[in-house]
Amino acid sequence: MSETVVLETELKRPIERVWNALTDPETLSKWMLFKTNDFQPVVGHRFQFRDAPGWDGVVDCEVIEVDPPRRLAYTWSTEGVGSVPHSTVVSWTLTEDEGGVTRLRLEQSGFRPEAKQEIGGARYSWQMMLDQLQSIVAEA
Repeated sequence: MSETVVLETELKRPIERVWNALTDPETLSKWMLFKTNDFQPVVGHRFQFRDAPGWDGVVDCEVIEVDPPRRLAYTWSTEGVGSVPHSTVVSWTLTEDEGGVTRLRLEQSGFRPEAKQEIGGARYSWQMMLDQLQSIVAEA
């Protein structure tokens, strides 16, 4: 049985603007901890997130689902704690209400149950990044 980190937020912006923030490499580098990426929203595209402050690691990813502007998913592979390779799946689900508010749900699934430090770190980091995403989307 694996563990999943789930976070949800509401953004008072149209779904297309939020989708752009999730899929445009330049915008991604503004709100994610990782300042370098070569993301493309194309199924099968392999990319990396790099240059996170205080961490010299690399996150290897592959896009596995793209349904604009509703759903995006990619693998997320790191060395993990103690250099143990670890792979999860990051999924974004977007819905928009009639008032133009976008609900964003993030799931990172596939954590080993004993990986408490990784789970806690993921939850903390994603919350920080979602807070930054709120600011970036509000500016756009």
